[in-house]
Amino acid sequence: MAESFRAKLESAYGHLSKGHRRIADFIKDNYERASFMTAAALGETVGVSESTVVRFAGALGFDGYPDLQRHLQEMVKSRLTSVQRMEVAARRYEGDDLIARAFTSDIEMIKATGESVSRSEFAASVAAINAANRVYILGVRSSAALASFAAFYLKYVKENVVLVDASAAGEMFEQMLRIARGDVCIAISFPRYSNQTAQAIAFAKDRGATVISITDGENSPIARYATHLLIAKSNMVSFVDSLTAPLSLISALIAACAEGESSQAHTNLETLEKIWDQYHVYSSDGEDA
Repeated sequence: MAESFRAKLESAYGHLSKGHRRIADFIKDNYERASFMTAAALGETVGVSESTVVRFAGALGFDGYPDLQRHLQEMVKSRLTSVQRMEVAARRYEGDDLIARAFTSDIEMIKATGESVSRSEFAASVAAINAANRVYILGVRSSAALASFAAFYLKYVKENVVLVDASAAGEMFEQMLRIARGDVCIAISFPRYSNQTAQAIAFAKDRGATVISITDGENSPIARYATHLLIAKSNMVSFVDSLTAPLSLISALIAACAEGESSQAHTNLETLEKIWDQYHVYSSDGEDA
């Protein structure tokens, strides 16, 4: 993605107008800042009109300024440090109601994911999980919470669900030692992408396992290893990853798996309800906790 954008910029530079070159020069020196600027803000910063910025995007071969901005954001979002993300968010949301902005952004991400996620890849993922001998689930750093959620509920549907503890890289491979053909590895990774996740699923792929990658785009480091690729939109508020859309996608995936294995899921839950009741795992209204 990065090289593709730079190549477009360099290829077109000699044919650009003076105003377009000013925009190009600013972007080359300020990728992180430019990626989150509106066309009007970018034009004001470099001293050209908003319409000039829009025409610049077309001159580079993009389908308008939003398309150029999307490419820029894809290029830089995995490279921003936590401090840089806070600074970018402060510029983007200055004067906004942060609560309203965060909720609105999450709603937009969920809607975009629901509309764009591949139904065929989703169905194939469900079939692979339900047919698997073992299911390994892996997520590192902020994605660890998503992996834990997926494993917690998938264990109600299937036996032999393994949540891989990625806190130590060496132990991660030890936990996946027996992964083989007939198994499934669900890998979850969002910016900033973890090298551990990519290494782990490369190992799983080499061992013949089916890999289901849940990530934010085809340019993600774990997308290349995917047997089935599920794309969920993500965004950031300050240094915090917004993972609402991925969580919704994972919830739908587990629900679909349970529907496909409804008899087993029903039996498991019925047994568990008796155990929970016997040992007072959950409190009931009107009873002491």
